[in-house]
Amino acid sequence: MSTCHRQEDTTRTSEPIVSEQNIFLITLLASTFLMGSSFISGKILLQDGFSPLVLVGWRCFVAAIAAAPLVRFDGPYGQALAPPQLGLRDAALMILIGLLQTTGVMGFLFLSMQYISASASAIMLFTNPIWVAMLGIVFLDETLHKWRTIGLVLGLIGIVFAIGVGPELSLHPDTILGEIFGLCSAFCWAAATIINKRAKLPFGGWAMSFWQLLVGSLGLLVIAYASGEHWPENVSFEQWAWFFWLAIPATTGSFGLWFVALRKGGATRTSGYLFLTPLFAVILSFIILGTTLSVLQATGGFLICVALWLINRDRPDTPVRGP
Repeated sequence: MSTCHRQEDTTRTSEPIVSEQNIFLITLLASTFLMGSSFISGKILLQDGFSPLVLVGWRCFVAAIAAAPLVRFDGPYGQALAPPQLGLRDAALMILIGLLQTTGVMGFLFLSMQYISASASAIMLFTNPIWVAMLGIVFLDETLHKWRTIGLVLGLIGIVFAIGVGPELSLHPDTILGEIFGLCSAFCWAAATIINKRAKLPFGGWAMSFWQLLVGSLGLLVIAYASGEHWPENVSFEQWAWFFWLAIPATTGSFGLWFVALRKGGATRTSGYLFLTPLFAVILSFIILGTTLSVLQATGGFLICVALWLINRDRPDTPVRGP
């Protein structure tokens, strides 16, 4: 009789863990899918003549406005937006995260694309999990197990295959400059991830998303208008539709879900799922833009899936837990 009771108690205890694990995975899949869609909508608008920094600046500003009502999911609105325990240090770190996560990542990414292709820039950007893993060892005491290391390397190879870049990454000075900008974009993202995880700021995921988007968008718009960029005079209904998709689901949704996932899992483990973003981008490009999907790209997708399995094979240091 007592054995049965113990078995029942064990089952009850394990159910919340399974539930949190499923929520974590669904959150990450939704976040990376929406991130992948941003490459498609952004590419369409850039091809239509939108200036890059103005586009991304207003994209993030509108995304911040859209995120504002969602802050209620973090608790009472006023307290979620400005927690009572918020100190000057916390506010300064929030501004720093916004400048890194939005201004730095987006700004350097578009500077990179001035010198190398969008695909090559994406490869540089999604080296982010490598930098998160390295910084996580130093600043978060996270362990980089053998299989996780292999998974990270395999994921990078999968990205190169999935995006389908050939001999574009050369030693030409302009190419090297573009690669450096791309790596700066990735490093800004990794640094923001580590700071956010280490600082343990008193914000929920949606409040964090709101503040970093608002701060970062203002930084981008200042740079954009100071450099002479401007918003197009005539914007069609279809272009507005793509813009609002880019700004709200692909930015508000993806960043909000990303911060929620980051709080549930370790920085290294969570960032490993970013390998899915370029895979989703390639699939959506095939469906929406009519691009072809080669055998090499399909192989890359398979390698990314294997990499994710390897990254999550050892998880004693990064349990999934509730907020």
